Amino acid sequence: QVRLVESGGGLVQAGGSLRLSCAASGSIDSINTMGWYRQAPGKQRELVAVITRDGYTNYADSVRGRFTISRTNAKNTVYLQMNSLKPEDTAVYYCKAVQKLTLRPYWGQGTQVTVSS
Repeated sequence: QVRLVESGGGLVQAGGSLRLSCAASGSIDSINTMGWYRQAPGKQRELVAVITRDGYTNYADSVRGRFTISRTNAKNTVYLQMNSLKPEDTAVYYCKAVQKLTLRPYWGQGTQVTVSS
């Protein structure tokens, strides 16, 4: 079992920055990929950024160059540094972890990010 707890959301003006954190507990060694997804009202949940245990990263085109995903050496916390935020970045941001053997996904409870224009 893996438990994910997100923090760091909030309200920010366009052009501002926020950093989201996701702390994993439980069977941490079983986790390979961790990432951030977001869901805006009336829209489907979409990938924002992912990072593997080896440090490989991938980003949605809409955030590449503005957002940076990183992971602690202990592999139990993942961060999302969000710069140059836009109103269209407004969404609930969810942390996701995937077990490497079973590919079972775990989700956090979500944290609201609101960007005002």
